[in-house]
Amino acid sequence: MSDFWSGWIIILTSLNLVLVTWLLFANRQNTKHGEKTGHVYDGLEEYDNPLPAWWFNMFVITLVFGVIYLALYPGMGKWEGFLGWTSKGQWEREVAKVEGQFNKAYEQFAGLSVEELSQTPKAKKMGQRLFSNNCAVCHGSDGRGAFGFPNLTDNDWLYGGSPDAIKASIAQGRGGVMTPWGSILDDNAVNDVVQHVQSLSGNGESSESGSKVFTTYCAACHMPDGTGNQVLGAPNLTDDIWLYGGDAGQIKHTVVKGRNGLMPAHKELLNEEKIHLLTAYVYGLSK
Repeated sequence: MSDFWSGWIIILTSLNLVLVTWLLFANRQNTKHGEKTGHVYDGLEEYDNPLPAWWFNMFVITLVFGVIYLALYPGMGKWEGFLGWTSKGQWEREVAKVEGQFNKAYEQFAGLSVEELSQTPKAKKMGQRLFSNNCAVCHGSDGRGAFGFPNLTDNDWLYGGSPDAIKASIAQGRGGVMTPWGSILDDNAVNDVVQHVQSLSGNGESSESGSKVFTTYCAACHMPDGTGNQVLGAPNLTDDIWLYGGDAGQIKHTVVKGRNGLMPAHKELLNEEKIHLLTAYVYGLSK
């Protein structure tokens, strides 16, 4: 908030409080007990009597409460209040309180290995809830993935399926990039390498030209035999498991346009105990 608007709010709020206070006391002092105002409604005459004491006192209490509230809490522009209260601070305290209650439940599994946790019913249930809240939107509620999102129930892993590799993927995230080759390869070369990639998984036959293109442009990441490289996240092209589809059209699109995948890091969202449980659940999906 700028200084101008902060000052505007302070002045306007203060002026309203002063005017309302003046109006309340001025009307009480100017009333004439027992005299009529001259207003007549359906034969009923209005007397110029002051407000009842209880009503007047409620107005006064409300004004005093308003002044005290604006002094203690935010409400006057940039003024933070003597208590320093903020909605963010209250939210953080409430989250910390809840986290403290639930962390005890997670800490009991911290000393167990991922392999052990993947076979522990209670830990699996807790891991499933964590998966549903943080992973299912991309990988599906059953972990079977979708177009562009890996299936976690098989044994095909882009970055490795060991407990340490899975934990690293969850905590640190992954960024996968398939370089687009459309500006470098002509149509014939693209078609040849697509045919060769299909042949690697037993779908069709390769050609010498396709093999040459693959060796020149693709083998550095996917390895000469097409088995991939988990260090780079380069997929295995020999197992007939496809992240973006294995038909000629989809493979051609991948070669020409490239692909970009992002697995968000969760280390800022989940503590170590939760990531440990989540790792065990994901590890158990493919076992």
